[in-house]
Amino acid sequence: MPVIEIANSDSGSSARIAADRGFNCFQFLARLSDGRTVDVLSATDDFAGGAQLCTHYGNPLLFPYPNRIKSGSFSWEGKSYQLTPDKVLFDPTGNAIHGLCLDRPWRVIEHTANKVIGAFRLSIDAPDRLALWPADAEIQVSYEVTGASLRSVIRVLNPTDRNLPWGFGTHAYFRVPLSATTEAAQCTLTVPARRIWDLDECLPTGKKKDPAPDVRLDRGRSFDGLKVDDIYSDVIAENGIVTCRITDPAAGLAVEQRCSDTFRELVVFTPPWSSSVCMEPYTCVTDAINLEQQGVDAGLRVLAPGEQWTGWIDIEAIPI
Repeated sequence: MPVIEIANSDSGSSARIAADRGFNCFQFLARLSDGRTVDVLSATDDFAGGAQLCTHYGNPLLFPYPNRIKSGSFSWEGKSYQLTPDKVLFDPTGNAIHGLCLDRPWRVIEHTANKVIGAFRLSIDAPDRLALWPADAEIQVSYEVTGASLRSVIRVLNPTDRNLPWGFGTHAYFRVPLSATTEAAQCTLTVPARRIWDLDECLPTGKKKDPAPDVRLDRGRSFDGLKVDDIYSDVIAENGIVTCRITDPAAGLAVEQRCSDTFRELVVFTPPWSSSVCMEPYTCVTDAINLEQQGVDAGLRVLAPGEQWTGWIDIEAIPI
């Protein structure tokens, strides 16, 4: 499977992207000005070869819906749609999960020394899935290494003459701790969100609530004993920027993930298969296409014919 490498010649930072595995950036090595290198993302050595699940490592891209759609079924503009397990990914409880493009090859449309852009369009790259969604959809994602930072720019385009409902999210697995000589229990996780969605088997009921004290993350929470799989909402932005942070004081390091406040939800997940944490910016909540039709403000976005949307996410390693 093709692996694309990009690097910044000035800083020495680099990234590797598995184009055939959903354009997943599965490695980001951030080189700091003091000479240290931080291995930011969690992935196994054999990930790019297809030996591991594409949903379990690196930075999966979730489109045209993030997380789940209940039972894989929904209606749109008077027509019913049914996603099927033989076409898309489903979870063990029977819900479609993580979109239509994270397990398929993407096309590389631009590649320079420190930047690469990939594109995925249903009608071109997954024509067998085209009828499963109300309109053809295109997404373009760039990765660019600058200093000790990895910037992603996301463009969603509607190339059709119909309205396109959509949502987007990332599912990056961040290593904890940030150094081989420190401990995960010494690290702190900060996620700037005041509330969480009430969930029933990972699906929002349509109501929000205050997080329990042991999963309240807006003031910083020790990673020691943290077990969470929640959708955080009412995000707190400063100057339009939402900043999540892993701090490893014993290593003198932090990793920040920053995005614009157009990402209105943040899923936080501690996977049982690795020492890592997922901090997942979403443009909408799980099952938004169904919740919106129940009168819930779930963040579902709709592009009119010919329209496009642009967003960005930065990941940076910082000495502290």
